[in-house]
Amino acid sequence: MITRLIPALTLAVLVALPLAACKQEAAVKPAAMEMTDEALGYYCQMYLADHGGPKAQVHEKGQEQPLWFSQVSDAVVYLRGGEKRGDVTAVYVSDMAKAKSWAEPGRDNWIDADAAVYVIGSRQAGAMGMPEAIPFGDQKAAEDFVAREGGAIVKLADIPDRYIGPAGLGAASPSDMQM
Repeated sequence: MITRLIPALTLAVLVALPLAACKQEAAVKPAAMEMTDEALGYYCQMYLADHGGPKAQVHEKGQEQPLWFSQVSDAVVYLRGGEKRGDVTAVYVSDMAKAKSWAEPGRDNWIDADAAVYVIGSRQAGAMGMPEAIPFGDQKAAEDFVAREGGAIVKLADIPDRYIGPAGLGAASPSDMQM
């Protein structure tokens, strides 16, 4: 009986090990990368450091470098649209609660996109002059921003598609976002 069990157990172990390794690989989330002067926006192919406002980085499985976005709304378009190239392993956005200013959003103050709260519909336009989803790692900072600039606070999943536009890249204006 034991001699029959040994080959079966060996086979089970040989099948389970690669599967366990795959699960471990999938569970490893890449860290946010510091934005460099050479980082180019995925859509606009312009240097991110040349434009103010929050940025985003999208990490995809098997890619060493993230895709950079010159405004967060562009990253939302990418994530929801049909252009996505691969499996997304992490998304980070600028934490504007830690930014020096709108002109200097920071190179290394990233927050997980799902952990942030976003101000939409404010008077503050994004880097490319379009409506922006402005991320904050602190609810109070987002509330203070809304008190100054207007808008509404939402989570990433609750940013309306109409806000980023049906064809993408901010087709809606802040006045379209009456909450």
